[in-house]
Amino acid sequence: MSDFDGLKALVTGGASGIGRATAELLAARGAQVAVLDLDPSSVEKPLLAYSADVTDDASVRTAVAAAVADLGGLDVLVNNAGIGAHGTVEDNDDAEWHRVMDVNVVGMVRVARAALPHLRASSHAAIVNTCSIAATAGLPQRALYSATKGAVYSLTLAMAADHVREGIRVNCVNPGTVDTPWVGRLLSKATDPAAERAALEARQPTGRLVSAAEVAGAVAYLASPLSGATTGTALAVDGGMQGLRLRPVGQ
Repeated sequence: MSDFDGLKALVTGGASGIGRATAELLAARGAQVAVLDLDPSSVEKPLLAYSADVTDDASVRTAVAAAVADLGGLDVLVNNAGIGAHGTVEDNDDAEWHRVMDVNVVGMVRVARAALPHLRASSHAAIVNTCSIAATAGLPQRALYSATKGAVYSLTLAMAADHVREGIRVNCVNPGTVDTPWVGRLLSKATDPAAERAALEARQPTGRLVSAAEVAGAVAYLASPLSGATTGTALAVDGGMQGLRLRPVGQ
């Protein structure tokens, strides 16, 4: 496909996982793509790489301005940078709540705020936020993470309403458990990593983890000019976890 020919895209958290898969897919479909990441050293051409910390407004503004200057404009923002958190409401102190909220929610705000003046100049402007099934389903041991993603879901709807008349579409993807380096690190800390992986796989009706490429495909769908009538939408990429209620195997 070449639906992104001539378009300029910016992907945060684009050095690995979902962000990297998305950046590479957009580039393969014709976009010029810039990646923002804390450590973009692994990013290779044709992707452009910029170092940025989404918790630092000056860092974000500097990186976005540099990326837009090098790209020659901006049409698509993929707000993907984020971190995980584990535990119930009792398991994380105030500092950790503030830290994860600062990255997962306010970080998206900082990047969008820096990008919006450039997106307004585009005739195909789109923002896609990486949310999570945790925004719409109660998952155990994910209180802090779920709270941030619930905020991202609401933020997406509010942004879509605020900017639709400016010609800027805003949507989000809600992945299930994705086979990324972060999940790998989480599994490595489990008492029985194989059993924990099996449990994560079993809670998704497809019986397997979601791939980063599958999430990237959903991001590309929402960002594409072919989806010009789609805004204010949350697209679940979760192996059926959100909507399916299967009977036990054999019944």
